[in-house]
Amino acid sequence: MLKNLETRLMSAGEAIVQTLVANGVDTVFGIPGAQTYPIFDALDRAKSSIRTIGTRHEQAAAYMAFGYAKATGRLGVYSVVPGPGVLNTAAALSTAWGASQPVLCVTSQVPRDYLGKGRGALHEIPDQLATLNSLIKWAVRIDNPADAPEIVNEAVRVATSGRPGPVSVEMCWDDLATSGMVGLLPPADLDPHPEIGKADLKRAADMLVAAERPMIFVGSGAQHAAGEVLALAEELKAPVTAFRGGRGVVSEDHELGVSSLAGHDLWRECDVLLGIGTRLEMPYMRWSVDMFKEQSEPLAPPHLIRVDIDPREMERLRPHVPLVADSRDGAAALLGAVKGRRTPPDGAIERIRNSKAWAEEKADWVKPHKQYLDVIRDVLPRDGFFVEELCQTGFTSNFAYPVLEPRTYVSCGFQGTLGFGFPTALGVKAAHPDKPVVSIIGDGGFMFGVQELSTAAQYGLGVVTVLFNNSTFGNVRRDLRKFYKGRTIATEFQNPDFPALAESCGVAGHRVTSPEELRPVLAAALEKDEPALIEAVIDKTTERSPWRYILMFYDDV
Repeated sequence: MLKNLETRLMSAGEAIVQTLVANGVDTVFGIPGAQTYPIFDALDRAKSSIRTIGTRHEQAAAYMAFGYAKATGRLGVYSVVPGPGVLNTAAALSTAWGASQPVLCVTSQVPRDYLGKGRGALHEIPDQLATLNSLIKWAVRIDNPADAPEIVNEAVRVATSGRPGPVSVEMCWDDLATSGMVGLLPPADLDPHPEIGKADLKRAADMLVAAERPMIFVGSGAQHAAGEVLALAEELKAPVTAFRGGRGVVSEDHELGVSSLAGHDLWRECDVLLGIGTRLEMPYMRWSVDMFKEQSEPLAPPHLIRVDIDPREMERLRPHVPLVADSRDGAAALLGAVKGRRTPPDGAIERIRNSKAWAEEKADWVKPHKQYLDVIRDVLPRDGFFVEELCQTGFTSNFAYPVLEPRTYVSCGFQGTLGFGFPTALGVKAAHPDKPVVSIIGDGGFMFGVQELSTAAQYGLGVVTVLFNNSTFGNVRRDLRKFYKGRTIATEFQNPDFPALAESCGVAGHRVTSPEELRPVLAAALEKDEPALIEAVIDKTTERSPWRYILMFYDDV
């Protein structure tokens, strides 16, 4: 039992907020409502320790918390009303679950007497806890103020231990408004890392030492292990690649850091694949099989070694050698076990260099998106943040935007949550106010969160948004044209004047029509470090699909 740091009379809302402060939370995103007034009152009184950013939509609050978590590795926190407020955040919660990010939702409930009665109390839904527990890591109800510190600490532990993920705490409306004697606690302790099995470690090391052409694939679970992964890669002279979440773990301007497009070229002759903190979506759901056919027991070659802190992953995709371990621990242990034992074959670095050059040449075909990305990469500092989105330029960035530092490529992962990018970028900027942040987004996705232009202006969140306007849902239009005899229902847009709309919200608005025009406008906007929107007008009849280099189909998909 943890010893109380302090015991005093306080509201349940204050007990929750003070426990967040004790756990190092410095920012909360959200919208206050009747059931959450005690939380926001406590946030107001604790504003010297914790900052509150009010959003214009609940979904944006959760996406901002996701962006905060993704860019820092720390807990992202938001608070909204129950029922419809929580449901409005479900897409962001599923994104945090899919991307394994620690996000905490702090919400309320109907009054205690109404729980489970179905009387139609304000914001009542049939079973909020059950609903949340079906899509996040853990959801729990606090029954009285005295229990708040222990339960919030437990929520922090669950969210940030093992495989990170989203959690939720709630209190009934009337319980949240009560006061009682509360003993505040020290911050939550995280679970210890699993111990690495010695026999499996030896098998994995022997396999890597004997490999002719090993390759390392990393995911978001390796973002904190960049130094260890690079040291292991250098010992093995193995290329390191990623699809989305693991990008930047090894810089793509390092001789061993390769894009997924170059990675596919190298994969074709790989004899041992080492996956670290990744589901291995790209090689085993896109490269090697029909994407509609699930593969759980991959055949060799390549022999598959997996390092993952989640033991369930070893059943979902069964490797030849499983190492249940934290990515940093696993990479360090493997380095110790292979060091000095392997002589890479002649030409290993040249082969990687050739694949990188091949991939660069192929990616240039994806016009004009690759050329816009080249400009953004040139202008954005290497430690600047790039937030992608489900648009043609975003998909192209999966393989054609070099990522140079850990955590600086922010993606929604496999959930593919259209519209996540702009509000997520605001959360990234809130977490890193001293770093430049560029959000790229299509006109379709931008309209999911356009109202947050006002949030950016009000709180001085200097995200520079490059909005690619082709007046359509580009992927959907292309698919319908190809597979449904040219019928393109509900894909064409009548858009607002985006620069004028931005200006009306207090955000600088610009319009460009080419990559060359973008360069000076983007550079000036980043220099000002103020919210800005740059519309890039795209001709949908001439843009080229990036999907041939994600699915590796060599016709225009």
